[in-house]
Amino acid sequence: MIGAALDAATEVTVDLIQPFQLDLANVRGRAVRLSRVLDDMLGRHDYPQHVEQIVAEATVATLLLASLLKYDGVFTLQAKGDGAVSLLVVDITSAGDVRGYARFDADRLPSPDTPVDFQSLLGEGYLAFTVDQGEDTEGYQGIVALTGPTLIDCLAHYFEQSEQLLTTAKLTARHYPDGWRGGGVLIQHIPEEDEGRVPKSAADNEEDWRRASILMNTVAEVELLDRTLHLNSLLYRLFHEEDVRVFPPSAVQRGCRCSTDRVERVLQSIPPEELDDMKIDGEIVVTCEFCSTQYRSADGVKFSSKSYE
Repeated sequence: MIGAALDAATEVTVDLIQPFQLDLANVRGRAVRLSRVLDDMLGRHDYPQHVEQIVAEATVATLLLASLLKYDGVFTLQAKGDGAVSLLVVDITSAGDVRGYARFDADRLPSPDTPVDFQSLLGEGYLAFTVDQGEDTEGYQGIVALTGPTLIDCLAHYFEQSEQLLTTAKLTARHYPDGWRGGGVLIQHIPEEDEGRVPKSAADNEEDWRRASILMNTVAEVELLDRTLHLNSLLYRLFHEEDVRVFPPSAVQRGCRCSTDRVERVLQSIPPEELDDMKIDGEIVVTCEFCSTQYRSADGVKFSSKSYE
């Protein structure tokens, strides 16, 4: 349980996921704060301002959602639509390696000073969540239509339609002169079958959820983004009346799974004549969409890589 001692915490806390639970309300939650991860991810691309913004927001959302699950593999958030941004992908491994990218039509993007929202950039389409734990395990996938103007609206629709769990979240991301900052808080009613749940009446559960939601919605954007405000102190500020209890946090970092071996395996499956057509000035260049690392080959099979600088 968080006590007054943590209110005095002054260390900068970034790039982590903080699990917590409200023992008096049968509510579990996650808090996320990002900085270097976003700088490293977005700094590898020359994205327009609007595209950077939704990639940053989707990264915060991906970490909040993935941390609710127990898995050994990769959790992926994917949004696909018919708008200026046709594809948005962010994934995180169970080891905390995060990566993301967006595919967009620059000619269809509004000017940087034009207000936009998530759905206006993606258009009509869907939001999908997948968990891949390897070839010998059963995967998980959830799909919901892009509904509502914000990413939070889409997530709320997903939980309402698919999971049938009371879930609400707040997230934000902003670019400052010293770099990107992102933050978010998500709370979810603990399912009745959960062993850690306190038996209560339906009326009490409803009141508990209403109270926790009201408290969470008081969090301000500046609090989510303040790197000098310890996440535990923020959670205590929000939920101290609900007996908030924190668990060990998880660190996250930018990480990509591309490699020369993966590129070579893909190229070896392509007929030699098609490989010849792919050559430019005598060599094949493959660029990872996630991290912008370039893999070059003069013979179409063996590659050397040049990391993003």
